[in-house]
Amino acid sequence: MEGGLIKKSDGKLAENVQSGLPSVVMMAGKRAAIRFIEFFAAEIRNPNTRRAYQRAVCDFFIWCETRGLALERIGPVHVAAYIERLQKDLARPSVKQHLAAIRMVFDYLVLGQVIPTNPAAAVRGPKYSTKRGKTPVLSAEEARQLLDSIDTSSVVGFRDRALIALMVYTFARVGAAIGMGVEDWYFQNRRWWVRLHEKGGKQHEMPAHHSLEAYMTAYMEAAVLTDQKHTPLFRTTRGKTKRLTEHRMSQPEVYLMIRRRAAGAGIKTLIGCHTFRATGITAYLTNGGKLEVAQQMAAHESARTTGLYDRCGDDISLDEVERILI
Repeated sequence: MEGGLIKKSDGKLAENVQSGLPSVVMMAGKRAAIRFIEFFAAEIRNPNTRRAYQRAVCDFFIWCETRGLALERIGPVHVAAYIERLQKDLARPSVKQHLAAIRMVFDYLVLGQVIPTNPAAAVRGPKYSTKRGKTPVLSAEEARQLLDSIDTSSVVGFRDRALIALMVYTFARVGAAIGMGVEDWYFQNRRWWVRLHEKGGKQHEMPAHHSLEAYMTAYMEAAVLTDQKHTPLFRTTRGKTKRLTEHRMSQPEVYLMIRRRAAGAGIKTLIGCHTFRATGITAYLTNGGKLEVAQQMAAHESARTTGLYDRCGDDISLDEVERILI
């Protein structure tokens, strides 16, 4: 039965997890290996979280291996020593994420009766609190400059402009944006709507801004996508032909596109995919929007999380700094 569990695992996903199986886990036996694979294949559905957690856990077990520690001999002192070492190289939020991953894997191994107790349960991570996020944000003028600078002589330009506008005007995460199908851009109540598939399987719908309507309509017409339901909305290009394929864009591809478009627009801020979520929220709040409504639009669980994206105070701080007349 145990061998069958690996065979029934999620195809390529199980293969990827198994290929990175740490020696410490393999040496602990077949049951430990199966539980390790099951944790990443069945417990964590978000692919980005899965990659981050697998990297964190494997790094920890490699550290244990170099010290000759078998799985059953790993104790709280070893986990604490590892977390202490991480704090010298990583930011506190990253250290907390590593500890969370290690703790969750050991919990799963305990539930599977591979080990008796969780050695990470009693280990405390570094304290971290912030009221302001670190995501680079564009001003409204810079965002407009970027959108206006995109060359729309080919369908690729229409695609890039529509994708960036979608993230700005809906506060969408890049994963939700590129996860859209053609049917997720739909007409209802005499206007266009966006359906986003957010983290945790949540479906989030909201009406489209009139500027977004214009950009999306132009893209849909240029790409001839209107009747291609249940296919990816934002697609990759075929080499340098500037023609779209039937394949969905990936997050790394979107990031490279954004960096290329920002350079072409003369924007020096080191922006990324998340920049447009923060830019849209800041622009909304600057123009009198309410934090609780921004929270709903961004599909955040907490208004505190939404507040991390608010950079309305940046201009105020700059005005005050400029008072230092020397």
